[in-house]
Amino acid sequence: MYIPASFREKRTEKLHELMQAHPLGLLVTNGVNGLHASPLPFLLYPDEGEFGVLRTHMARANPHWKELAGLAECLVVFQGAEGYITPSWYPSKAETHKVVPTWNYATVHAWGMASVVDDAAWLRRQLNDLTGYHEKPRLQPWSVDDAPADYVAAQMKAIICIEIPIRRIEGKCKMSQNKDEADRAGVLRGMLDGDDPHNDAQLAHFVERA
Repeated sequence: MYIPASFREKRTEKLHELMQAHPLGLLVTNGVNGLHASPLPFLLYPDEGEFGVLRTHMARANPHWKELAGLAECLVVFQGAEGYITPSWYPSKAETHKVVPTWNYATVHAWGMASVVDDAAWLRRQLNDLTGYHEKPRLQPWSVDDAPADYVAAQMKAIICIEIPIRRIEGKCKMSQNKDEADRAGVLRGMLDGDDPHNDAQLAHFVERA
């Protein structure tokens, strides 16, 4: 990924934050049948290995998992907050008119060797971890045990688990860092004032702390 120095995010904990906040990653491989991409719900285990371990599951009917064996490496892309930036938000527009639109975004790319795990107990633990992570903040959290055992067993037979120890990770946070303070403040005001319904508070938060 092309990353100018001003947009590079090197702090592993910040990369992990984005991955956990936007856990639907895109698994990309290049196997015998060419490029293949699958959006999957990943759960990050940040304390395992050098950069963490990713675990997920996919439908057995999805042929993608059969291509993972023997691959040298796969890529998982996590897309964070993003949005269009209009030049109208820059105070410098009124002064020089030397401004153009751009797109602000944050993304993380993680590489590793994927392994397929076809084990019911392992799968059950992963599903408990995944649902527990996302249900924990809710007032009435749902648990896998809430569903009938035979129903859960049937559902589990239709999916298979994937584990990816992260070997390499990089992040890009393009949030107007290449603009001066006045123009950055203009971008922040534009997003927070609701001038564009497609830009939200999450993107404004990234711009503010970049």
